[in-house]
Amino acid sequence: MTGASGSGTPHRSDRRPPHTPRGARHPGPGGCPGTTPPVPGQPAFLFGFAGFFALSGLLFALVTWQVAATGPLRRADERLGRAVVGHGPTGFTEFLADLGNLAVALPVLATAITYTLWRAGRHDRGALARASAAALAMAAVPALVAPLKSWIARPGPLTQDTGYYPSGHTATAAVAYCGAALLLRAYVRRHRWWPPVLALVLTLATGAGLVLRGYHWPLDVLGSWCLCVMLLVLSHRLAARYSRRPRASRTPAAPDR
Repeated sequence: MTGASGSGTPHRSDRRPPHTPRGARHPGPGGCPGTTPPVPGQPAFLFGFAGFFALSGLLFALVTWQVAATGPLRRADERLGRAVVGHGPTGFTEFLADLGNLAVALPVLATAITYTLWRAGRHDRGALARASAAALAMAAVPALVAPLKSWIARPGPLTQDTGYYPSGHTATAAVAYCGAALLLRAYVRRHRWWPPVLALVLTLATGAGLVLRGYHWPLDVLGSWCLCVMLLVLSHRLAARYSRRPRASRTPAAPDR
């Protein structure tokens, strides 16, 4: 009898699948037995982070090469820097440049880390991982920027003193404000877009102030942004990987009938 137990097809005689979990399973690749568990969006998500990291790395390498080799991009950068320096209200552009000072940016990140740990409690491994990653990213800024400044030895726009590429103030602002936004976004219930947008505005404003005041060339700022994007992506992914580490289940699996 078609559709009976032990017949050639596990479905009913009217060719409709039974309303059971087993009937909804799909075969593995190539018709092999088993199921293909859905992993919604994970490959595209990981590729997005990897692609963003790689693109920032390539742009950083290009900018660093041009600055170190006094290439055409550096010459164009210096023409642009001389053309825009001094523009804008002095007090306002100085205020924007000061957003990259440690005394301004570091307390913002420290407050976000403290709030995250307070909200999460002692047993939230994910929050601890995110807070630790943000602190390590900020600690990595001088460790990465200082050797590059010494190696490139680029003079500033208004001085012959060297050590202006990449911009340390830009890196401090980017890591502090964007790191704080990534931490606080987890605790915003509505309109979760505003912490990243605010961090982006503060980071861009800091770079603009540094260029308009003549503290840095435009490529000094751009190179720092590329470096910080890589640093933030790496720290964010490491924190996510640690917080999602699978735990061994103590509940025995149900036998497959």
